[in-house]
Amino acid sequence: MILEHAILPVTPGREADFEAALAVAAPIIAGMPGFVDLRVLRSIETPNEYLLLVHWQSVEAHAVGFRGSPEYARWRELLHGFYDPFPVVEHFAEVLALP
Repeated sequence: MILEHAILPVTPGREADFEAALAVAAPIIAGMPGFVDLRVLRSIETPNEYLLLVHWQSVEAHAVGFRGSPEYARWRELLHGFYDPFPVVEHFAEVLALP
């Protein structure tokens, strides 16, 4: 399992619209093969920044499966217009976990 990580810099003043669009977009990603779970957290110090965390079964499930799917076009349409600048997405493999 891998973790997709991205800081989402939402254009200031558009946070409520972003959160509404995210609620529509979430079921799209949740229905994808290889999807495990999703968390989106809002920064306390920088309220227009969000942390996207998605567990996937593999990098390929995200980078090839989801991003190569027709569903990704709808995800992009719903969310990508909110970002300034566009987020950097990285994948992480677990090294240590504590309960």
